[in-house]
Amino acid sequence: MFKALRIFILLSILAAVAAGTWRTQTNSVQWKYTLPVNVYPINGDGSAAAQAYLRTLSVDDFKPIEAFMQAQASRYGRDAKASIEVRLGQPISASPPPPPVQGGVLDVALWSLKMRWWAYRHGTTVGPGPQVKMYLLYFDPAQTQRLDHSTALQKGLVGRVNVFASAAMARQNNIVIAHEFLHTLGATDKYDFANNQPVFPDGYAEPQRVPLLPQAYAEIMAGRPPLTHTEAEIPASLNRVLIGEQTAREINWQPTAP
Repeated sequence: MFKALRIFILLSILAAVAAGTWRTQTNSVQWKYTLPVNVYPINGDGSAAAQAYLRTLSVDDFKPIEAFMQAQASRYGRDAKASIEVRLGQPISASPPPPPVQGGVLDVALWSLKMRWWAYRHGTTVGPGPQVKMYLLYFDPAQTQRLDHSTALQKGLVGRVNVFASAAMARQNNIVIAHEFLHTLGATDKYDFANNQPVFPDGYAEPQRVPLLPQAYAEIMAGRPPLTHTEAEIPASLNRVLIGEQTAREINWQPTAP
């Protein structure tokens, strides 16, 4: 009898957590109110250069992400509420758990639970309602030329983003942050994992463009504008990035005619 009671209580807790997660995910893309996005800088490699760069950061460094979301919302006929407010939190000394490199389904599920628990304990939020947490791990580009893939979870509205500790790369950092942020809202990748080429048509910002190539803009979830069928370039800033129609659908921006 006692064992059955324990199982019932555990199942009730799991059901409550699942229901709460579902409500948070659903409410995050209702766009009735501006969605807070809390960013927390972290010294990703423990270097003096990254630490010095963290001290220079201000919320203004992330305002281009706000402007990008507002402009894209307008393209899809959404008002100002269908956007975000970036808030800069205090730097965090600990690092979130890294995702498994070649893990199976169970490994990924376990990491997801660890990541959400870690996020619960690190970084405060202000105000009610759904809020996104983005943990930005900064690396000295003199020591690290190539970053590991960033990750984000729709469950928990949390992202783990690897970026460079360099003012010269701040605009491209914002593209990566915006990409991972949209993952937390349910947007999916739109590039071929084998070669990083955007997948036609959803990975093209302007799939109806004539001539089709080269594309002038990158689709945010593809990351790069294709120049040819085998070549794509990294955009300089969010000024050369758009949210495509499929991504708009995934974040509950039902497209009209951009």
